[in-house]
Amino acid sequence: MTTPRPIACSSRVLAAVLATGTLLTTAACSDADNSASAGSETAAAAVAQTESPTSTPTSPTSSPTSSPGATLSETGARNALITSADLEGDWTQADKPRTWRDSLLVGEVDVAAFLSGKSDAPDCRQLIDSLYDETLLGTPSGASALNGFEQGDSRLLYQVAAYQKADLDKSMKSLRSLPDTCDQFTVTGGDNGDRTVQVVEMSLPEEGDARQGMTVTVKGDSGGQPVTLTLDVAVVQIGANAITVTNGGLDGADHDATTAAVEQGTPRLQAVLAGRTPTPTPSGVE
Repeated sequence: MTTPRPIACSSRVLAAVLATGTLLTTAACSDADNSASAGSETAAAAVAQTESPTSTPTSPTSSPTSSPGATLSETGARNALITSADLEGDWTQADKPRTWRDSLLVGEVDVAAFLSGKSDAPDCRQLIDSLYDETLLGTPSGASALNGFEQGDSRLLYQVAAYQKADLDKSMKSLRSLPDTCDQFTVTGGDNGDRTVQVVEMSLPEEGDARQGMTVTVKGDSGGQPVTLTLDVAVVQIGANAITVTNGGLDGADHDATTAAVEQGTPRLQAVLAGRTPTPTPSGVE
């Protein structure tokens, strides 16, 4: 009885089998060099394909529900605005918040005039000039909408707008420097004499791509009486779009309302950028 001979595989064929990770029990193991060469070339091709740069895993997106690169429409900007229901307290919606920078009377204090003045530092002057305005981050390049709310001697201005991405990045960088460069300065001119301004950094919820918060306190006289105006300023960036909040008044700043505006408003803007409508368009917005 003849004992079966074991199949002799060349080292080249064995390497090919191991490289492909497949257990082959075929007639590839032969004494022919041509067959072994063909198996080696096939295995090498398979290895090269698995190591191709195009097959490297992609990193997960930061937000599965938003598209920061999407273009914000005018309707989308209005839909992204918060309403009084999103704020804690007894906030009511204001009629004409766009006029606040030019004529905002709170009690007997002309807040618009109180904020008007000059400063030797351009960045600090820009901050004061843009409070209760729509240009804290520069002039929007695309859609823009805003809402205003009142509660006692406090006013909250909420804006959603689209910008050129490079310009918005630059504005955010400038805002981050203000608590250091404008920690305390003086505003002069107008009918209110010298006013002392302090800028202190404020923490915000971890919302959006980037964010910056600060509390601005302006002290001086109005109508012969000492006045202290305290305002929270909060900005949240999502791609080339941003939310801006100015909130406060003569009795201090309601930090909880500022936080609520950021926490409630950011998901609304993200939903709009993802092509969804978070809620019906708020009524009475500008």
